[in-house]
Amino acid sequence: MKNVHLFTLLILIASCSSTKRISETTSTEPLKTVKTTDSISENVKPIEETIPEPIIVTEKSEPAESDPEIKNGISKSFNHDSWTKLLQKHVSNHGSVNYNGFKSDRKILLNYITSLSENMPNESWTKEDKLAYWINTYNTLTVDLILRHYPIESIKDIKKPWDQRYWKFGNKWYSLSEIEHQILRKMDEPRIHFAIVCASYSCPKLQNVAFTASKLESQLTKATKSFLSDSKRNSISENNLELSKIFQWFSKDFNQNGSLIDFLNLYSNLKISEKAKTSFKDYDWTLNE
Repeated sequence: MKNVHLFTLLILIASCSSTKRISETTSTEPLKTVKTTDSISENVKPIEETIPEPIIVTEKSEPAESDPEIKNGISKSFNHDSWTKLLQKHVSNHGSVNYNGFKSDRKILLNYITSLSENMPNESWTKEDKLAYWINTYNTLTVDLILRHYPIESIKDIKKPWDQRYWKFGNKWYSLSEIEHQILRKMDEPRIHFAIVCASYSCPKLQNVAFTASKLESQLTKATKSFLSDSKRNSISENNLELSKIFQWFSKDFNQNGSLIDFLNLYSNLKISEKAKTSFKDYDWTLNE
């Protein structure tokens, strides 16, 4: 009987030992699961959700670098529509300027000037973009110069009008003289002289649309032909020329690719003789109202 109890006791000890080993073995995996779950933040998406969708590129999704008007999806040329709206409203087809009208829209004009100052040309702009920008800038600032002193009878009533530095572009204060002589004239385009205006009767008329890069060639040609054919500013015949003093003041610009006669013959309605006699008209500085 004693042996039976001893045998039973041994069986119970063996059973408890086996149960403990099984418990230790089965508890390992759940511990790993808890540890893994706790290491993942609630703000991090599962890996499969963070894999990006395939990107399908079309011709329009990434503009070609060779396109002169577009880079990184942004047009390089400045939008001059607000200037055109002001010109259409306050400048006649003959170039007469309603400065009182401009004065009533001065806030719009100043907003346009601010936009110009914050979006200056850079190396990525084409020559046409830069020319259109600086021509429009020059004309806009000329109108603003007059408005600052209006009413006046002539731009020359203003002390040193072309040297006034009223406008800050970037980190620099600009004058009309600097824009004309240090920027525009150095771009080797003599026709600028028929696009920029000095707010005076004898100067070329202020166009009532803004200059733009896409239309610049035709606009400059039209402005030049219009100025030459205006008998109040120039009198042209085959053998006799009575020209605007613009051709005298800026003679160097018109002799870049030949003589002055060569330049005139590109845009004149008649053929001018190389031996034509040349003189220059008096310049009328009366305001172009």
